[in-house]
Amino acid sequence: MSLALAVALGAAVGAPARYLLDAAVSSRSRSRLPLGILTVNLLGCLAVGVLAGAEPSTTTVRLVGLGFLGSFTTASTLAWDVIAVGARSRRAGVVLLALHVVAGLALTTVGLVATRAVV
Repeated sequence: MSLALAVALGAAVGAPARYLLDAAVSSRSRSRLPLGILTVNLLGCLAVGVLAGAEPSTTTVRLVGLGFLGSFTTASTLAWDVIAVGARSRRAGVVLLALHVVAGLALTTVGLVATRAVV
């Protein structure tokens, strides 16, 4: 499989998965924060850590890392959500951004360390 095709196939699955998970979480949440995209991005961070810890082949990195996770997680929606929440409450916007960054880095580290402990 060509590396470009691997990225395209992963992306074709990642984007709909992001949409479906975001919609499922958002429809059940009563929070003022957009928890759907937060959930998506944090799961993506955990998965990136697991992927990095597993030291996969180049094709797997392209398929799962660049393709699936690249289209599953989203910086643009994060930025949109932080701006929208921040317009209503500056403090809530800062909290949302901090959750994405701090929890995202923590979950990436957990995934990496846990996978290396097993592999």
